[in-house]
Amino acid sequence: MAGDLSQTVRALVFDVFGTVVDWRTCVAREAAPFLARHGLAVEPEAFADAWRREYVPAMAEVRSGRRGFVRLDVLHRENLVRALAGLGADVARIPGAELDALNLAWHRLDPWPDSREGLQRLKQRFIIAPLSNGNIRLMVDIAKRAGLPWDAILGAEVVRDYKPSPAVYLQTAEILGLAPAELCLVAAHNGDLAAARACGLSTAFVARPREHGPAQSTDLAAEQDWDVVAADFGELAQRFGC
Repeated sequence: MAGDLSQTVRALVFDVFGTVVDWRTCVAREAAPFLARHGLAVEPEAFADAWRREYVPAMAEVRSGRRGFVRLDVLHRENLVRALAGLGADVARIPGAELDALNLAWHRLDPWPDSREGLQRLKQRFIIAPLSNGNIRLMVDIAKRAGLPWDAILGAEVVRDYKPSPAVYLQTAEILGLAPAELCLVAAHNGDLAAARACGLSTAFVARPREHGPAQSTDLAAEQDWDVVAADFGELAQRFGC
């Protein structure tokens, strides 16, 4: 570990969607009966992908200043309508209560098998918290369901901006009373880590090669010399002396 990062870092913050939890499998599972009920001939996993594709463009409207900050639950609900319309659904005929219920699929995501134990080990020595674009209630619901032992809930809604805006990383360090290098972002996404490193944060990459399904072609390996590269959260905890 470069420069014995375990002695420099005082807190680890985590990307959540894809890094800590398996969003694709769980959203597809929740969507399957909805799609069948409404006669939509699309595989649940393909629907989950279509919904997720709206994620970055929706946040870009906020990051650019063209739209004021709204929490991710709001964006997810709007993105759900766009995804369904793009798949040919007559969204006007679907009761709003059904759309609201499906939108909560993002609150019921399962952790990767190694997430909970690895976080519990890291918590013994470090402050641990999400640094997610998910809003506070969303992160709380996932944590309670999945047994994630966060010390705090941090991220986009606290800062009122979305990653990879520098403010999300820098203000999170300031909230914790830390210098940027004392805060380590753990993520399965090279782009997230690059934005954090540009702000002076320490970085740790954990590959999740099935986040986007068996045909995933991105983020299969570390693309820079991140401070730590680990196969899973168990190895991550070991590398940090936990």
